[in-house]
Amino acid sequence: MQYQVNAMGKPCPIPVVETKKVLAKMTAGDSVTVSVDNPIAVQNLLKMAGQKQLAAESRTLASDHYEVVLALTEESLAAAQAAEPAPACIPDARAKGTVVVLASDEMGSGDPVLGKALMKAFVYALTEQDTLPDTILLYNGGAKLSVEGAATLADLKLLESQGVEIMTCGTCLNHYGLTEQLAVGSVTNMYAIAEKLMGAARVIRP
Repeated sequence: MQYQVNAMGKPCPIPVVETKKVLAKMTAGDSVTVSVDNPIAVQNLLKMAGQKQLAAESRTLASDHYEVVLALTEESLAAAQAAEPAPACIPDARAKGTVVVLASDEMGSGDPVLGKALMKAFVYALTEQDTLPDTILLYNGGAKLSVEGAATLADLKLLESQGVEIMTCGTCLNHYGLTEQLAVGSVTNMYAIAEKLMGAARVIRP
């Protein structure tokens, strides 16, 4: 079967995420053609194909239109199955004590517009992970991510519905005049934040 994914105009990591969902349904002999509008998305898709040992090729249709074709062959299916690790015998696959810290509404430094877009993409990417964090801590500028109207709000609500604890610094909300606008998770304090960080097996700061 031949599948189609139209990811034109969709920012990273959406083209890869949507393609992975189709790949999960494919059997040997199937292929998927992904349409994207930038060469970075092409590179990301080809990299994923390499990781999954899929046959892949790309073609340029216009300056803002590219196609990437990924095929699942008998050989790539066998190679992927051989490389797949045996499942661990544990009752809960989520890593315990994993805390994600969002201390800004921007990711990285440089262009603020790009930084906000990257942070939105990062929070969305968290929702698509097989292993979710236990807790997300938001403080300083990160408090702006969990309030009404935030571009990241829907994804944070989705994470909360999947059991991820969302905690936003109350002092920070108050500082930015956002106390009454918190729309997901709970208000926390610096003692609880320190306690979470000290007790975490792993802390991730994008």
